[in-house]
Amino acid sequence: MLHKRHPQLNRHGELMHLLSIEGLPRDILTHILDTAANFVSVNDREVKKVPLLRGKSVFNLFFENSTRTRTTFEIAAKRLSADVFNLDIARSSTAKGETLLDTIDNLSAMAADIFVVRHSESGAPYLIAQHVAPHVHVVNAGDGRHAHPTQGLLDMYTIRHYKKDFSNLTVAIVGDVLHSRVARSDIHALTTLGAAEVRVVGPRTLVPSDLSHMGVRVCHTLEEGIKDADVIITLRLQNERMSGALLPSSQEYFKSFGLTPDKLRLAKPDAIVMHPGPINRGVEIDSAVVDGPQSVILPQVTFGIAVRMAVMSIVAGNDA
Repeated sequence: MLHKRHPQLNRHGELMHLLSIEGLPRDILTHILDTAANFVSVNDREVKKVPLLRGKSVFNLFFENSTRTRTTFEIAAKRLSADVFNLDIARSSTAKGETLLDTIDNLSAMAADIFVVRHSESGAPYLIAQHVAPHVHVVNAGDGRHAHPTQGLLDMYTIRHYKKDFSNLTVAIVGDVLHSRVARSDIHALTTLGAAEVRVVGPRTLVPSDLSHMGVRVCHTLEEGIKDADVIITLRLQNERMSGALLPSSQEYFKSFGLTPDKLRLAKPDAIVMHPGPINRGVEIDSAVVDGPQSVILPQVTFGIAVRMAVMSIVAGNDA
């Protein structure tokens, strides 16, 4: 029954696929973060490789574009000594009418060990995980509006790196929460890891009304949302996912919810500012904040490689 309740875990309770942060116990999240800490130093070596996935094949299946996420997964897999294959799926097999599972079957026949999947449909990585052989692992690199677990984990790694402990932290997630799979993954991770208060901040049109059951405080002004916050995570306005007039204009949004140096003073003096990227400067965040002393946006990218190395090395060691 455990496998049915937890499609990500094997019968021993070990991580076999990473599909979502939701439902994962705190000890598994902590294990991933601790493992990532060991990999951060690999970035500083002259030879940036460890042999943990030597002989394994990692297939990056990106049905949706994302140069940065795909690149960091590719770098992470190569640093683990895996063979990496990037497939431009959107222009190839599915365009010819091949179904998702047909594509997976064909690639599995080429001895794939790990599939890294980004898909516009929520739940696609779950479908693949249910379909593959017991020795094949699936890592969700973002599905629809549902989840982006490795981004959530690299955000947690960044917060832990700068703030050490979650138990006293007030974290504000600001912006287009409605369309953000990152926000959902961050909320699940922060509540599981024991953050003192998680606030979700944005205009009513971009903050789902049902978030309070997730254990967060909903704020509809930036001033209330970031007052005395320890961590501010700004989210990109996802215009490509918006239908209809959810916002009057990006200028109006910036006036009310854009993070500027003046507004940042409402947070704690040692607050850190994060962003999953890509950044719209002058829309959700002022350039002076992006490039300022409280920004940890570039370290997030560096930590992301170590976190993705940790995830792939952990799942590859655990068969069904």
